[in-house]
Amino acid sequence: MPGRWLLKTEPDEYSFEDLLRDGRAVWDGVTNALALRHLREIRRHDQLLIYHTGKIRAAVGLAVSASDPYPDPSKKDPRIVVIDVVPVKALAQAVTLAAIKADARFRDFDLVRLPRLSVMPVPGGVWTAIMAMAGRIA
Repeated sequence: MPGRWLLKTEPDEYSFEDLLRDGRAVWDGVTNALALRHLREIRRHDQLLIYHTGKIRAAVGLAVSASDPYPDPSKKDPRIVVIDVVPVKALAQAVTLAAIKADARFRDFDLVRLPRLSVMPVPGGVWTAIMAMAGRIA
């Protein structure tokens, strides 16, 4: 079964709508050690939940990893990796951080526990709950 991950992006810099328009993007700019460790674990065909930060603070779309991680060609450090991302579709309804925080099922989810983390795994039960809240069963 493919892995499931949440990737955060600032919509003023690169939004899910930009990804839909572009059809494919290199997911770069991750520098936090734990986020990079998670990014290195993503594999081709893993499912990705795209989350907008900033004023929106909500999961807004689904994507898939189109590659395994590889060194960022714009960096000299091979530990800095990127992945290729392809959009699948926008969520029928955005799932806000407020809604996630208000639901006890998410209390141990990294989005609640480690709010600055930009790449994180999404456990199966959490994925299913978010998809239900978005109006789409996983």
